[in-house]
Parts: sequence; C-alpha cells; structure tokens
Amino acid sequence: MTEREVNLDIDVEIRAADTAVVSLGGELDIETATQLHHHLANQLLQGRRHLVLDLSSLDFMDSSGLNILIRAARDAREAAGDLHLVAPTPAVRRILEITGLTMTTPLHADVAEALVAAGHAA
Repeated sequence: MTEREVNLDIDVEIRAADTAVVSLGGELDIETATQLHHHLANQLLQGRRHLVLDLSSLDFMDSSGLNILIRAARDAREAAGDLHLVAPTPAVRRILEITGLTMTTPLHADVAEALVAAGHAA
C-alpha cells in the first residue's frame, strides 16, 4: 500500500505588520488541515490579525479544512481582526455557501479587493 502524498501548497506574504495574505493550492483535507492551522495560528501569534486567504488554486476542501477556516475566522475576530476569503474555486465555494460560512466571512473576487476590505491598500 502506498502512502498518499500530502498535497497542500501554502504561500504566506506579509502585506503589513497586521496583515498576511495566505495563498492555498491543492487539497485542504484531513491530511493537510493541521498544517494550515499551524500557519494561520503562527500569523496570529506574530500580530497579523487580518488574514486574507486566497483560495483560487484550492482544488478540494473537506469538513476538516472547513473547520480550520471557521476556527481561523473566530481566532482573528478574538484578536480584533478578520478573515477574508478570496476567489474560491466552484467546488470550494459550494461548500462555503452550503455551510453558511459566507454569511459570516466575506468572499472577495481578488486579493486587492480583500485587502481594501481589511483596511489596507493593495
């Protein structure tokens, strides 16, 4: 039996002392959710309370990934910040809409729009 390759690419770009853009690619699932959680928690620990997640290259997300996004939104709010979701693929967008996450966490067409909403110029 071969071991499945973990397929989540995470790229973090610091845009301001309190803002990070985190770009995700691949699959956010039970195998990779903890990895993303550590990245997001680290950003919050570093004082980056405005988190912009670029989902435009995320092919798949299961309930484990959804849980991490919900937790990140809550943690950012508790730090007087926010979580912004950018350009989810159709499959990911459907999960976000079905679960109601889009009711509490804003969706944006692109990173520039999300940064403006977070209070920063792109």
